[in-house]
Amino acid sequence: MVTYHGSIEFTVIERGSDRVVSEMPIGPGNTNPFGVVHAGAMMWFADVTATLLVIGDANPTEGMTGFPLAINLAANFIGNQRDGTLSAVASFVKKGRTVSVVRTEVRGANQRLLADITTSHVLSK
Repeated sequence: MVTYHGSIEFTVIERGSDRVVSEMPIGPGNTNPFGVVHAGAMMWFADVTATLLVIGDANPTEGMTGFPLAINLAANFIGNQRDGTLSAVASFVKKGRTVSVVRTEVRGANQRLLADITTSHVLSK
């Protein structure tokens, strides 16, 4: 039996009404056994960055109403890297009253596109 563990953290660099930018350092907590960023970590990073865009200027809290639940996630993983920092830029495809669609690009060194992720969010009641 083999046990794996990890941790994911990132910093929000910019948070506006039409764009959120975040950065995530690459380290032992978010890489896979091959030493590159785990696809799930990259997806989590993009999803939470997109969620912050949809939620607007509110600060997310456990059990809050109006939290934007992801109802669909579509990802194209184009590349990866072993060290450094990833950036995620989330912007609206459609900003709706109930359902919003967000495109998040995850980029690595030299602004190389690593993932193109589209998420749909519905506001919880």
